Amino acid sequence: MARGGINLALVQKAREALVARGQNPSIDAIRIELGNTGSKTTIQRYLKEIEAYDPRPSVSPARLSDELTELVGKMLERLLEEGSEELTHERTSFDLERQAMKQEVGTLQSQLEQAKDQTAKLQSALQTQDEELKTTHSTLQTEITRNARLSQSCTDLEVRVQEKDGQIQSLEQKHAHAREALEHYRASVKEQRDQDLSRHESQVYQMQQEVTVLQQTLMVKQEEISRLIRDNERMIAENRQHAREASQRREDVEALRGDLGIANAATARAEGAKELLSQQLEAKAKEASDALSEAAAGKLREAELMQKLANVEADLEKMGDGS
Repeated sequence: MARGGINLALVQKAREALVARGQNPSIDAIRIELGNTGSKTTIQRYLKEIEAYDPRPSVSPARLSDELTELVGKMLERLLEEGSEELTHERTSFDLERQAMKQEVGTLQSQLEQAKDQTAKLQSALQTQDEELKTTHSTLQTEITRNARLSQSCTDLEVRVQEKDGQIQSLEQKHAHAREALEHYRASVKEQRDQDLSRHESQVYQMQQEVTVLQQTLMVKQEEISRLIRDNERMIAENRQHAREASQRREDVEALRGDLGIANAATARAEGAKELLSQQLEAKAKEASDALSEAAAGKLREAELMQKLANVEADLEKMGDGS
């Protein structure tokens, strides 16, 4: 089918224009004359129709008779008139079709403008949606990053909670061990202290008994020494009074001196016993002081363990509050 309004009249008009210019009315030439429109098959079909109804004779008019020539001329004129009328009709139809096409083109252009406006609006809306999509994508990425941070924070908190639980269990075990050690230490310290106090009381009692015996012995010895001293003084006085009888009393004096030596030896022994007793008392006092020092050290260690226990309980409370 012909495109762009190609019809028989247009093809004929193009053919006549080419013939008038002395050109061969070929299919390609006619198509070029028509503005490169229409298919070659359609142009060829129209050319065959034109050639089939072409009133021009193919034989030279010189061979025909005048009457036939006149008849042919009239027929040619009539055909030309009819062709002109047909051409006029076709031109009118063509003009109407062209006007209708112009109106249709105007309508199409208006629709095209509306389509362009709608396309521009759609492009603007699409751009807005694209920007919103970018914003949504950015927000989504932010939320994904935030969720990842929150997940990591939850994981870190879970790890910290597990670590805190482990620390709490370790501290509870340490607390239990500390309590057991403290109880064991208290029992051992109490038992040791009771034993030390019992032993110390026994030793003190023995020492007091020994001191009492030694004091009694010392008093006896002192009384003997006092008596001997008094006797010696009396004897010296008597010796002075009986100086004249010195030679006669030498044996008695020597005997008295011997008794005095014995008394002095007894006194020396008493002094030695007293010194030994004093040393024993000092040793016992030192043992008692050491026992008291050990008891004080035990109390200090007990206080330290109690402080450690209080620290552990405070750490447990802090861990409980922190978790």
